[in-house]
Amino acid sequence: MSDPIRTFRHFRDVPQNFWRWPNFSPAEIACRGTGPIKLHPEALDKLQALRERLGKPLIVRSAYRSPEHNRAVGGARASKHMDGTAFDIAMSNHDPVAFEAAAREIGFLGFGFYPRSGFIHVDLGPARQWGERFPARPVPFAPETPPAREVLAQSRTMKGGGAAGVATLGAAGIEVAQELLAETQSAVLPLVPYLDTLRWVFIAVALAGVAVTIYARIDDWKRGRR
Repeated sequence: MSDPIRTFRHFRDVPQNFWRWPNFSPAEIACRGTGPIKLHPEALDKLQALRERLGKPLIVRSAYRSPEHNRAVGGARASKHMDGTAFDIAMSNHDPVAFEAAAREIGFLGFGFYPRSGFIHVDLGPARQWGERFPARPVPFAPETPPAREVLAQSRTMKGGGAAGVATLGAAGIEVAQELLAETQSAVLPLVPYLDTLRWVFIAVALAGVAVTIYARIDDWKRGRR
């Protein structure tokens, strides 16, 4: 058997041990205009369940309305607010699409959409809906993915640097070989002038490699790749 619906002349009259909805207070559910409150346990249980499912505060813009207050605000003549089974919830901290889906899963049946006023009306039914749904919220752009780095072995910088390194080593090796040949292998002394020329060729290649490396870094910087 469901809990009885109870009405109090003012929300401060609600017994503390009667209130079982931890994320809400009697003041939030009471009539904004005159202070009385009608407690509909089934509706409040669903409101509490919705709060727990969403994991965010529900800002209640309007809950119970006395007949006098309902007339004053231009509510429908048979508004569910007067039964204590309807709630207007602000969407300032919720995605309307996710909110509606969760409310339907909880068991709310009546839905009214008020995008200009920034809230959604939910009630226990009958099943119906009115108003224009909230416009789709813009999806934030995903952070720009930096361009993929070149494969290290194929990078222009590495190619230039590698060429410079190989050429430098080559030049140094030639110089060592030249000295060794000059000192110990008189039989091949005629080759020494050619080795000297070859050393300068390696040096030129090394300088070209350095130039390629510098150009590649400047070009990458200009493209924002560093």
